Amino acid sequence: MMIRLASPADADTLMALRIEAEQWLASAGVDQWRDPATRAPALKKWQADIAAGRTWVVENQEVAIATVTLAPPDRDFWNDNDQPENAMYVAKLITARSAQGRNLGGQLLDWAGSQARQQGKLWIRLDCWRTNSKLQQFYTREGFQHVRTETPPHRLSGWLGQRSSSVVRHPESLLKSIAYAR
Repeated sequence: MMIRLASPADADTLMALRIEAEQWLASAGVDQWRDPATRAPALKKWQADIAAGRTWVVENQEVAIATVTLAPPDRDFWNDNDQPENAMYVAKLITARSAQGRNLGGQLLDWAGSQARQQGKLWIRLDCWRTNSKLQQFYTREGFQHVRTETPPHRLSGWLGQRSSSVVRHPESLLKSIAYAR
C-alpha cells in the first residue's frame, strides 16, 4: 500500500469512494450525504483541494481504498478563539468498504497527526455530521475530544473534535510501510 498526493485524474475515483460510502451510510440508516445534489459541489471542492495539494489517496495494488484531505480550517466552525493556526484539519476521510476491519481510518488519523507534528501543529481537528453518532463515537475512540457542536443553518456538519497531534493510537500501522510521495 502507498499513500500519495491525489492528482486531478483521481477526482472521479474519489467520488466513487464517496458514493460507496453514501450507499453504506443509507443502508445503516444514517442521513449523511443522502442528497445526490451535494455531489457536484463536493466534487468541485475536491478538485480545488487536489489542485492545492491537500488531498491524499491510499492505494493497495494501485486500487484506491481511502482518501483524506488536510484542509484549512473551516471558518463556519473554527474561529479565532480556537487558534486555528495551531491545528491541521482532517476532512473527507473515506475508506472503501473493501478495507473494512483494517482500521485504516484510525491509521490515517495517526498519519495526519504525523503531518501536523512535522509542521509544528499542536492539534488535529475535524468536523463531522451532527446526527452521525456512530462516526462521533469512532472519533472519540480514536482519542478525539468533543470541542462543541456548531449549527450553522446552511450546514449539516458541525460536531467538532480535536486531539493532540502527538497521539499515536496505532503504532503497528500498515501505513508505516507506505511510501510517501510529494
